[in-house]
Amino acid sequence: MLPMMLIGIGALITLGMILFAFAGPSAQKTSNRRLSALRERHSTSAEGAMEAQMRRITGRNQTKADKAAMRLLPNPAELQKRLNMTGKSWTVGQYGMVSLGLAVGLTLLMLLRGWPLLLALFLGLGIGAGFPHWWVGKVINKRVAKFNTKFPDAIELLVRGLRSGLPISETMSVVGAEVDGPVGEEFRSVSDKMKIGRSMDVALQETADRLGTPEFQFFVITIAIQRETGGNLAETLQNLSTVLRGRMQMKLKIRAMSSESKASAYIVGSLPFIVFIMIMVINGKYMQNFFVDERLMITGAGGLIWMGIGAFIMAKMVSFEI
Repeated sequence: MLPMMLIGIGALITLGMILFAFAGPSAQKTSNRRLSALRERHSTSAEGAMEAQMRRITGRNQTKADKAAMRLLPNPAELQKRLNMTGKSWTVGQYGMVSLGLAVGLTLLMLLRGWPLLLALFLGLGIGAGFPHWWVGKVINKRVAKFNTKFPDAIELLVRGLRSGLPISETMSVVGAEVDGPVGEEFRSVSDKMKIGRSMDVALQETADRLGTPEFQFFVITIAIQRETGGNLAETLQNLSTVLRGRMQMKLKIRAMSSESKASAYIVGSLPFIVFIMIMVINGKYMQNFFVDERLMITGAGGLIWMGIGAFIMAKMVSFEI
């Protein structure tokens, strides 16, 4: 009786989320939003226009789903920071809806296939909470890798602009217009913030906090020190570009040297779970004893603990700080 009730509740939640997703925006809310945007655009107040521009650049408009997710999800500020690092327009509300949809959908699917209730809830909640987090981290790493690859080229473009006599603010605008990818996006963001009154140091530091990369933090520190002490900024940035290229080459060398150990760790760590799922699909009744017999439950928990310790040790062995 209980599994049927859970299936019914999950089906209602899933149906409600589908209707909410495909219902479209309210006409009245859309009209009010457009009127508010027009009012801000043609406002005679300088402060109002600046606030509207800042909301457009920083993306601080929040929906009801975002506010609800902020109250329910743990550490929403850190989660919003991670979502901003992806460079996408993802919000905390969308993240929460995807996590909930995955958890409910997978739990229902496993219950319909006759899996034990405890296993279905465990896997559903685990995948619903873990897969979006893993995917966001993958997008962040991919974007950071693209940024670090082209960042030395952007610094060299800055050097050429400075040597030709352009000010640093103008050269940043040139980099934002000429360089594509994450580097151009971040420099355009810095340029837009400076145009509405932000200082260069504040705009660069906000970008560095959002990116979270040491390479850009080196760049921010270099600019800040030069503005205080003076000196040839073009030569300093040229040296920084050389250092960043050497740092990238060292990272690639270490990655190549540790790739075999990482592959072995992935294979050894995933093999027990793959075998468990295969046997569960072939003979589900045999593997259901792990959720009935207390001895098997204790044995399985002990195995997971030891596997976790081994994975932690192997991850530390192949992790290097440059």
